[in-house]
Amino acid sequence: MLYSEKVTDHFRHPRNVGKIEDADGIGEVGNVTCGDIMRIYIKVENNIITDVKFNTFGCGSAIASSSMATEMIKGKPVSEALKLTNKAVVEALDGLPAHKLHCSVLAEEAVQAAVKDYYDKNSIEYDPLDFAIGCSGCGGECEV
Repeated sequence: MLYSEKVTDHFRHPRNVGKIEDADGIGEVGNVTCGDIMRIYIKVENNIITDVKFNTFGCGSAIASSSMATEMIKGKPVSEALKLTNKAVVEALDGLPAHKLHCSVLAEEAVQAAVKDYYDKNSIEYDPLDFAIGCSGCGGECEV
């Protein structure tokens, strides 16, 4: 089987799909090679992500990665969401094919972009090194 049951489930029944009109942070990333575009919206209260939604235009792995990433950060402190890695998303999905690892990288980057947007909108200081750019931890297996 090419995809795990979790990937198939999150693709067929994605969690947290939609848009938050008054989002506190919005992150949008894309991969020109495959055409995937991911947008994540976060709502924050007392430094906790109280709501998160996503819109993804892409393959099943991109949708599943978005869905899983939102599940993993919902209810968590913003600082913890910032530490979400593409590897953690892949593990939570019980794996992705090597040629689809870039989808989990996009999920990580979209979460980081949403947190950065939240910090910027609220004039919260941060270390720019906390925000990875490009491939972060896939060991060079992806095509990002």
